[in-house]
Amino acid sequence: MNKVYPDAASALAGVVKNGQTIAVGGFGLCGIPEALIGALRDSGVTGLTAISNNAGVDGFGLGQLLATRQIKKMIASYVGENKEFARQYLAGELELEFTPQGTLAEKLRAGGSGIPAFFTKTGVGTIVAEGKEIREFDGEQYVMERSLMADVALVKAYKADRAGNLVYRKTARNFNPNVAMAGKITIVEVEKLVEIGEIDPDEVHTPSIFVHRIVVNAHPEKRIEQRTVRTK
Repeated sequence: MNKVYPDAASALAGVVKNGQTIAVGGFGLCGIPEALIGALRDSGVTGLTAISNNAGVDGFGLGQLLATRQIKKMIASYVGENKEFARQYLAGELELEFTPQGTLAEKLRAGGSGIPAFFTKTGVGTIVAEGKEIREFDGEQYVMERSLMADVALVKAYKADRAGNLVYRKTARNFNPNVAMAGKITIVEVEKLVEIGEIDPDEVHTPSIFVHRIVVNAHPEKRIEQRTVRTK
């Protein structure tokens, strides 16, 4: 089975549809699948529910899909750095399911592991717990969180072999492994593609069983959200 596609658009073709839930890896702008997000914008699909640690920035990352009004709901843990996000949310044009960061990571990991729900202390006594089951364990209260699965997961890795075994690089690892597990179909953008057998099994971060399609973007832009340097 050939998992390698010539470009991001062809990797998404026949997979993305209106109304889907899309999980996207990355933390801020670090480790986001830039080419796949751009191709998703260009596909024109609408009514998306996006699961991501954040909503990108104005004009880049998932901010591109907010600008084109392709996202109807965000499930995220950080929503700063994006004025259009704030505008749409405050105007009632965008739904938001605000989720603590560690809880969001675990919801994705649990979904990919076949675990339907779990209990956590995070969010007890706040709006995060509203409408959710609260249970006591050893004298402490815990809120039940349902796990997350996505119709399509968009992931960024540094390297893959043709089977789809993935290696992430440094902090770009962030949410990507959990997102890769949680996708019914997982599409991965990599900077480097190698032959099967060239990655030591001990170096594999995400096994190929989770990966369905691969596209190479050898020179991603890798923007920085806020660059601050000292005065000379």
